[in-house]
Amino acid sequence: MPDLQDPLMIVTDLDGSLLDHHTYSWQPARQWLTRLNEHHIPVVICSSKTAAEIVPLQQELGIDGAPFISENGAVVRFGDDHDGQPPPFSGRDYATICHTLMRLRQHDGFKFTGFADVGEKEIAEWTGLTPALAARAKMREASESLIWRDGHEQFALFRARLDEEGLTLVQGGRFWHVMSKGSGKGAALRWLLERYPSTAASSGRRLITIGLGDGPNDAPMLDSVDYAVVIRGYSKNPVLLERSDKEHIYHSAAWGPEGWVEGLNHFITPS
Repeated sequence: MPDLQDPLMIVTDLDGSLLDHHTYSWQPARQWLTRLNEHHIPVVICSSKTAAEIVPLQQELGIDGAPFISENGAVVRFGDDHDGQPPPFSGRDYATICHTLMRLRQHDGFKFTGFADVGEKEIAEWTGLTPALAARAKMREASESLIWRDGHEQFALFRARLDEEGLTLVQGGRFWHVMSKGSGKGAALRWLLERYPSTAASSGRRLITIGLGDGPNDAPMLDSVDYAVVIRGYSKNPVLLERSDKEHIYHSAAWGPEGWVEGLNHFITPS
């Protein structure tokens, strides 16, 4: 097992993982965040949240300046470069995705409600966020979040229509997320790791990654790290990993940040 003297990187989902699913509190993880900061171990957020939501949260968590992945992998940002960097994939921007969704809805009669269809008040009611934070959730760049309100057959057709348009559908903790094919948490993390300036590389030591997540959309990210923590979650669908190294996978008994702490306690040897 790695320890705090090793060249580590922590890659974490937010809602239901580092943040409590209901209250959005991260306080149970405070001690671990402080410890990681003291050892200069980067904490990379990999979330469905927007960049506009993540940047102030990084400051609150004491990890501002670290790279992050937003909108389920549709957007990747390095360090303090938060200004208009496009996603690394040749994907569609938000306006184009919303236009495509509106066209498909009109043509096939699909029943769904996206963030583009409502205001901050409705998003706040759906999520429990404050209106100010809900407004940040609407500041999307390369993906749309929606609630599906139709049947299973229409859903299968919807997924097929998206595929024809070069789009894909990812299930999160609360919403379905529509984004360009090829983007996703796993692809975004692999792209980031290929380019991340690491002191480990200069010393001839390989960077060791620990990933933590609670939802089906976290599976590609958890398959892309050295050690995976599957946090007990509220999704109806299980987190299914394709990796076979079961000894590098830990399933927490606790939910949210308590499960986050449990996972790090399991994999990181006290130094």
